[in-house]
Amino acid sequence: MGMVSVSNLKKTYGNFTAVDDISFDIEKGEIFGFLGPNGAGKTSTLNMMIGLSRPTAGEITVDGIDVRRQTKKAQAIMGIVPDESNLYNEMDGFDNLCFCAALYGMRKNEREPIACQLLEQFRLKNVGKRPFKTYSKGMRRKLTIAAALIHSPKVLFLDEPTTGIDVESSRQIRDMIVELKKKGTTIFLTTHYIEEAERICDKIAFIAEGQIVASGTVPQLMESISHGHTIQFVTDKNSERLADELQARFKGSDVTIRPDHSLVMVSEQRIPLFPVMEFFHDKDVEVYEARELRPSLEDVFVKLTGIESSVLKKDKEKGGRP
Repeated sequence: MGMVSVSNLKKTYGNFTAVDDISFDIEKGEIFGFLGPNGAGKTSTLNMMIGLSRPTAGEITVDGIDVRRQTKKAQAIMGIVPDESNLYNEMDGFDNLCFCAALYGMRKNEREPIACQLLEQFRLKNVGKRPFKTYSKGMRRKLTIAAALIHSPKVLFLDEPTTGIDVESSRQIRDMIVELKKKGTTIFLTTHYIEEAERICDKIAFIAEGQIVASGTVPQLMESISHGHTIQFVTDKNSERLADELQARFKGSDVTIRPDHSLVMVSEQRIPLFPVMEFFHDKDVEVYEARELRPSLEDVFVKLTGIESSVLKKDKEKGGRP
């Protein structure tokens, strides 16, 4: 059993099934990404995991604590960052952090130094005494994450942590997430950003229509749709006339022409590069570039869910709920 364990989780609203019998484990110190379009079941799953919504069926444990039966005990070791900040607009940054610390039972002589430390860590020290309502979106998100970390939680839940904020704040938040992982914090995050998940997550699960359609490490997910070997050749001449000859010479390969007139060669077996280059040389064709093509995480998502990645991008722009 991992630091977080979800087993046969289900959530229904009347006749509608939002989450349909999903299971996964998150090990201590892992970053686990949860990807899917709006309406896929991400937020319903997250709300059950943090004890805000009661499952119709299934079990959730965090560090061995049953979230359903011991909600308060489980929440005491969680840091929760909603997609919309839950901090107080009239309070300044420092007081917001101290107030959150007090809710976790921290004494004044404990919470004030930690609040100062977090303001420094998130590069908010110079605005620590400004009202929260005056903060930019990026600053608001950073302070909301800082508030979730005030009590040093074992598990951090992040709902769309970098959506709608500036590039620099996004980069700082990603760096912070990686640093927390290095210190042993377990992290669960929902996101629309496939590139972000590929960059920082140890494991990823794709959810669509309430079901997990695939999960694993990035290499495992890519391997699941990657069959064979693909090489792209960029040449100095129009290579269309060579496609049939190349395919006939190298049995078992499939050669196609891209709109940019480059040749793409696909084979179940590894393609021997030297004989192919000799073929081009014999045809008096100069090869400018030969590179292996590998599927991206976006390719995997589209292949396994049947959902175009552009749908996720539209969801981000709308700011819709997942």
